Amino acid sequence: MSKEQVILVNEKDEQIGVMEKIEAHQKALLHRAFSVFVFNDQNELLLQQRAESKYHSPGLWTNTCCSHQRVGETNIEAGKRRLNEEMGFTTDLEEVTSFIYKTSFDNGLTEHEYDYILVGKYNENPNVNPEEVSAYKWMTLEDTKKDMQQNPANYTSWFKIIFDKYYNFIS
Repeated sequence: MSKEQVILVNEKDEQIGVMEKIEAHQKALLHRAFSVFVFNDQNELLLQQRAESKYHSPGLWTNTCCSHQRVGETNIEAGKRRLNEEMGFTTDLEEVTSFIYKTSFDNGLTEHEYDYILVGKYNENPNVNPEEVSAYKWMTLEDTKKDMQQNPANYTSWFKIIFDKYYNFIS
């Protein structure tokens, strides 16, 4: 099996190369990524708790799913692929905004991403992949924001950044 690669980009999101995912995170190089936010009809956000076996941020709560586009894959195609791999369903997604962020982890890795936020609707319970996700829950944006302020250590560092960008975008 080949190792997962990421698309290296400049600050205009122009592709400048590809690199193995771990190496890009070790070198803190800017690369393309996406973050999926799925809402139900009650306008609750589907959150996932990362599996304990994940190589960084295990057991922390985060957005519905996120990952990296593959070469030749659109943002929407990538979002749908990863949503199915992690949460066990697909739904229509819409690209709503993008931005660059950078955050470091205790294990020496750094996320430096040109991130696209993709939003979708879904009203069923997911069929999560236990290798990726240990639990899930639906929460309103206001409850998520409040819980994130009261319990910041329970959430991934990137979700805190991405959530704030999304919340400010829709406000």
